[in-house]
Amino acid sequence: MSHSSVEVRNLRHLYPDGTVALGDVSFRISQGESVAIIGANGAGKSTLLLHLNGILTPTGGEVRINDLLLTKGTLATLRRSVGMVFQEPDDQLFMPTVHDDVAFGPLNLGFKGEELERRVRDALERVGVGHLREKAPYNLSGGEKKRVAIATVLAMTPEILVMDEPTSGLDPHARRRLMGLIREFPHTKIFTSHDLDMVLELCPRTIVLHEGKVAADGPTLEIFRDDELLARCRLEKPFLMQGCPVCGKRKAT
Repeated sequence: MSHSSVEVRNLRHLYPDGTVALGDVSFRISQGESVAIIGANGAGKSTLLLHLNGILTPTGGEVRINDLLLTKGTLATLRRSVGMVFQEPDDQLFMPTVHDDVAFGPLNLGFKGEELERRVRDALERVGVGHLREKAPYNLSGGEKKRVAIATVLAMTPEILVMDEPTSGLDPHARRRLMGLIREFPHTKIFTSHDLDMVLELCPRTIVLHEGKVAADGPTLEIFRDDELLARCRLEKPFLMQGCPVCGKRKAT
């Protein structure tokens, strides 16, 4: 994988009613990093992600992918580099079968025949759901839908994976399987999550958003040790760093 970076410079986004969703957000994520973007509800996390592949247009500032400015002219090219997995799999799964959903993106890029089938096969096998290829998406479990949604993105062979709340709504077994899958990806990974134990386990770096601005950006463990920062941003420590309700001992420091 080549030079896959994301740079956001003074990004601003205003809703139609004038509400500031993002205010002068800046950061750079380098190739191979795994970075969490966390914050309370309404902090601007999902709005930020939707700018990373041009779903939303900034009110001000800019987004650069692989040092190329994201504009209407570069949008199609850069969307091949940035794969977006939405919080709700049903927002991505709309075809009659799993195979058709995973084939949809590559087909629209012009791939056909054996190359198209290879992309579908490889993506489904990568997430461990090759046996579901002829199933209707609406008949799948929540965990299976999440995996298929990721496969639809992997079939496009992006360099950067952007995921909004990847473990939301999953049972413990499905959550653990998905975390293992995410850990194995060599891509540059950016995701939002309220699952702070997952963040602690998978992301060496965390960006904290508060009221549309970057409140902190640094090593994840240091951020979770900052009690004042967490209180100000309406966050709590991961369960792994909280005291045991019985003995008071902490599991991680």
